Amino acid sequence: MHDVIGARAVIEAARGRVALTEDDAKTVLQCFGVNVPRRAVIPFGASAAPVASGFTGTLALKVVAPSILHKSDVGGVRLGLAPAALPAEIDAMSARLAGHAIEGWLVEEMVPAGTEIVIGGTIDARFGPTIMVGLGGVMVELFEDVCFGICPIRRGEAARMLDTLRAAALLRGWRGAPAADEAALIETMLRVGGEGGLLPALSDLIAALDINPLIVSAHGVTAVDARIVLRDADAH
Repeated sequence: MHDVIGARAVIEAARGRVALTEDDAKTVLQCFGVNVPRRAVIPFGASAAPVASGFTGTLALKVVAPSILHKSDVGGVRLGLAPAALPAEIDAMSARLAGHAIEGWLVEEMVPAGTEIVIGGTIDARFGPTIMVGLGGVMVELFEDVCFGICPIRRGEAARMLDTLRAAALLRGWRGAPAADEAALIETMLRVGGEGGLLPALSDLIAALDINPLIVSAHGVTAVDARIVLRDADAH
């Protein structure tokens, strides 16, 4: 069952922002059953040691700053870190991003490799909430291999949307690679754009959603990055 009340509370607490922080966006995704990495937020100026001690695998470090929309473009993302390296990497990133109003740091467990998919959505003035799925990562702009649907979508429609993608071959075991968990991807599409899903349930509060990449492997799906743009505060 979806936790619509919890998701709306997260958004209402962010009133006045243009977009949710990545951590808050992923909390909203979790309210609708979308899998996200294990993560923690370190407030700016706080010690990284307590958070670092709670992780054992390799980590991703991301800056949390409202003025930075594309973190990787400005050196606000570091991948493949050992927990012990967090303090030094935070110091280096702080120096690199001097001048930005940094709120803190998002630390996440790295996700095993898979096919990078994008799931997006907007609230169209004529059709209402719409969902998009396609080849994700940096390839979304290069190949524009995407398909759109009007919410709420059903399971059969979600499957047909994937069938239209050239990237479907990557999901189904291209050149001997393991086939991805397509059923889990379809389920995620329904949790975002199906009956009672995120986009239909929150269309009065959000303007756009971007999950990119959603890593799809043989073992399931994980939303590695997420952005939720809010409607104007006056429209809440």
